[in-house]
Amino acid sequence: MKGRIHLAVAGVDIGAVATKVVILSDGKARAYQVLPSGFDGNGAARRGLRRALKLGGLARGDLEYIMSTGYGRRVFSEANKTVTEITAHAEGAREMCPEARTVIDIGGQDSKAISLDERGQVANFMMNDKCAAGTGRFIEVMARVLHVSVANMGDLALRSTSPARINSMCTVFSESEVISLLTNGRSREDVAAGLCESIGRRVSSMVKYVGIKEKVVFTGGVARNAGMVAALEKELKVKLTIPAEPQLAGALGAALLAQRALTEGREPLAVAPSLSSSHDQAQ
Repeated sequence: MKGRIHLAVAGVDIGAVATKVVILSDGKARAYQVLPSGFDGNGAARRGLRRALKLGGLARGDLEYIMSTGYGRRVFSEANKTVTEITAHAEGAREMCPEARTVIDIGGQDSKAISLDERGQVANFMMNDKCAAGTGRFIEVMARVLHVSVANMGDLALRSTSPARINSMCTVFSESEVISLLTNGRSREDVAAGLCESIGRRVSSMVKYVGIKEKVVFTGGVARNAGMVAALEKELKVKLTIPAEPQLAGALGAALLAQRALTEGREPLAVAPSLSSSHDQAQ
């Protein structure tokens, strides 16, 4: 049919905090969406996919394959297949930076360090998904204690002249420690810098475990935090590469893997239900 988009695929990354959708058509990025996951990851993914299709000027029938990843990947009823976060983030980071050999991803619920071999395949990885320390959730809690937005916490940290030492990495104990530091006269700038450095120490230990090889690519929403970038660079003694849209690495990787599965014909395509269900229309 004239004008039909061929090989349109979607990658959906359902995180604990945000859901990301990337649509590729004919091998090129066509549209993306980022929205809060809320309490319903399936609903967030459906809304994000619907909005991305509209933004890209695509119809549901143009979309031939959907790959989901992330914390809530198994709840998404529209997906043809799921893929692990490690595989998706490695694929997305390599697309964003072909020279990538080490990937650091800090999301809302977990943090990951991934080592890639010369072919760009995962050689080793380490993941923290059991503790909030070293994640975006930890930063959110501490930002509230400092009475600053998450977006401005990094800039606050960069204004520090003497970062405070934060000894505890437990969220509850760290909160008490931060309150004590502020009560005893330490500036918000120094405490913010100390928090970034404490996260940097924890994440850098994971990176050192898998092996530091340049280029080192920093992905995930926390990569937008300038204070965290500075803290990690100080700890690792390397320059980090930050993609233009770091939070999209997982969704982009999933979309690329969907495209590969489709073009290589690895499995029969499942017919996904329509996005225009009564449930969606009611939202």
